[in-house]
Amino acid sequence: MRTSRRPKPAKSTLRPIDRNERAGTAPKAVIETNGAAAHTEELREVIRHQIELLGEDPDREGLKRTPKRVAEALKFFTRGYHQEPKTVLNNALFEATSDEMVIVKDIDFYSLCEHHMLPFFGKCHIAYLPTHKVVGLSKLPRLVEVFARRLQIQERMTQQIATALQELIGAEGVGVVVEAQHLCMMMRGVEKQNSYAITSALLGRFRDDARTRGEFLNLLQHCRSRT
Repeated sequence: MRTSRRPKPAKSTLRPIDRNERAGTAPKAVIETNGAAAHTEELREVIRHQIELLGEDPDREGLKRTPKRVAEALKFFTRGYHQEPKTVLNNALFEATSDEMVIVKDIDFYSLCEHHMLPFFGKCHIAYLPTHKVVGLSKLPRLVEVFARRLQIQERMTQQIATALQELIGAEGVGVVVEAQHLCMMMRGVEKQNSYAITSALLGRFRDDARTRGEFLNLLQHCRSRT
C-alpha cells in the first residue's frame, strides 16, 4: 500500500527578529544617528530664520547654503562637549621619577564667548609638577581643545584645564595661564583693538609655595622676552 509523502515546508527567508525590534525600539546607533540628523536640520532652520529676521533673503544665491555651513561650523566650534578629558589623556600617561617642573607654553586656542557667541582666542601656558606619572606633551594641547571648543568664559576655561590635569595625573601642583583677545571687545561695545585678558589658575604647590609659583611665572616671562 502506497502512502503519500507530505511536501517539505518551504525554507523560510525571514530573518530572526532582533530584540530591539521586539521591544519596538531601534538600535542605539540608529537612534543616535537619527537624533543627530534631526538636531542638525533643526539648527539649519533656526539659522535660516535668523537670516530672515535680519532682513535678508535666505534663498538668494550667496545665502542658500549658509544655514548648512553655519550649522556645521557651530558643531565644530562646540565639539568639546562630546569629548572627555580622561579619554584624551589616559593613553599617554607614563611612569617617571622626575619631579621637576614641566611647562608647555604658547598653546594656540579658539573658543566662543558664551555671552555674545563671538570668538575669543589666544595662547595657553600649562605647567605641572609630576609625582609618579608624566603626560605625553602633545596631549596637553588636546586637553585645552576639550574645554576651549565650547561656549565659554575665559576664567572658567582656565580653571577647568587646571583642575582636569590635576585630577587625572595626580600632580603635586598645576599652573595654567591664559592670554586672549575677545572679539566682543574688539568689534562691538568698547571696540578696543589692542587689549587682551590674562587669567590664571594655580593648584597645589603652585598656589601654596611662593618659590614654585615664582619660578613658573619667571619662566613664562623669560620665554616671552626671547620672542
